[in-house]
Amino acid sequence: MLLHRGDVRLAVREGKESNLVVFAVDASGSMAARSRMSAVSGAVLSLLLDAYQRRDKVGLISFRCAEAQVVLPPTSAVDTAVARLRSLRTGGRTPLAAGLLCAARVLAAERLRDPARRALLVVLTDGRATYGGMDAAMAAAVLLRRDGVASIVVDCESGPIRLGLPDRIAIAMDGGCVRLDQLSADAVAGVVRAARGAA
Repeated sequence: MLLHRGDVRLAVREGKESNLVVFAVDASGSMAARSRMSAVSGAVLSLLLDAYQRRDKVGLISFRCAEAQVVLPPTSAVDTAVARLRSLRTGGRTPLAAGLLCAARVLAAERLRDPARRALLVVLTDGRATYGGMDAAMAAAVLLRRDGVASIVVDCESGPIRLGLPDRIAIAMDGGCVRLDQLSADAVAGVVRAARGAA
C-alpha cells in the first residue's frame, strides 16, 4: 500500500485570537483618585470574566508618590485579580513617566512570552505629571509609540480648568483619547472592548 501526501492528516488547532489589556492608573492624591481606582477595578474584573473563553490576559499598574507598581501581573485568574485589587492604595504625587515606563516593561516581557497575543495599553490619568515632570512623561509616551504599543488614554481631568494634557500624552503615544465625564466600570470596560475589537 502506497501513501500519498494527501493521505496524511494533521490535527490543526484553531482558536480565537487572544489579547492582553494592561491598565496603567493614576492613583495619586487627587479628589478623583478613589473613583478612578474603583472604576478600573470593576473594569478589570469585568474583562476577566471574559478571559477564560477568549484566552485574554489583563494586568494592572498603579502609579503614585514616586513610583509605579505592578499591582496585578498579566493574568486570566479571577481569584488572583480580586485579591490584588482589594489592596489598591491612593494618594501622593503623580509619577506619570514611571507609570508609562513600567507599562512598557510589562508589555515587552509579555511580548517575549507570547508574540502572537495582541496588546492594548489603557492609561487612566488627568495628565498632570507632578513627580518627574511632563518632559519625562512625554519621552516615555514616545518610547511606547516606537515600541508599537496600541493605546488609549482615558481623560480623567475634572474641574473648570482643563489643560488638555491627556490629549498630549495620547498624541505622543499615537493612541486614542477618550473623555469620560462620569467614570464607571462599565464605561472603562466598554472603551477597552471597542478598541480591542477594532485592533
